[in-house]
Amino acid sequence: MIKKIFLLSVLLSVNLFPQSFVCGGMGIQFQSSPSLTDYLNQNFASPADQLSTFTSSIIFSAEGGTRISANTELALELAYLFNSYTYNYDLGQYDLTYGVIMPSLIYYYVIDGAGYNFKFGGGAGIRFVNADEKLPRFTPVEFTSTGFGVVLKADGNTILGGNFYANIGGEIRYDVNGEPENNGSYIRNSVYNENVNFNSFGFGVRLGITYQF
Repeated sequence: MIKKIFLLSVLLSVNLFPQSFVCGGMGIQFQSSPSLTDYLNQNFASPADQLSTFTSSIIFSAEGGTRISANTELALELAYLFNSYTYNYDLGQYDLTYGVIMPSLIYYYVIDGAGYNFKFGGGAGIRFVNADEKLPRFTPVEFTSTGFGVVLKADGNTILGGNFYANIGGEIRYDVNGEPENNGSYIRNSVYNENVNFNSFGFGVRLGITYQF
């Protein structure tokens, strides 16, 4: 699946139209995941370590696209969000590490200027969650799920020299990531007697480099 995504990204970046681009960057995502937050706060976090509604995560992204008209672009983004939590309490140490692979097909409206451009757009795609949970005195267990998400983006590109541009962007994401499972076993919040889902709403900022050709 990942190989197919990268292949499509390359194909989209081929100069089939007057202008194409590739870019990459990283940023910070502030996201709210109510089910996951409740699970961690109620079961592992001390009163002093309680998570707030929004927590920060690291996000990496790569994107390739091409003009489909004078002021519109079609692009394929591959983003990866990463986060981890560690708590020490009476029974020992608890660890949760998870990542979300987020490919999205995005449609942009582009405003060009002398040495810069602004882009506004939105898109959607599937989501792949991989979570590793380690309870005290147990070996880590890997949980996975597949979901769906949407993203709204705004990007600004300012020329650095040649075909290279500095990129700064902002985004809003809503992802229905589902309930990660392992052979029918789920991360379960016994307080609410329900499975934990990784659905999230988030917003973030990102810095990167764009190559336009």
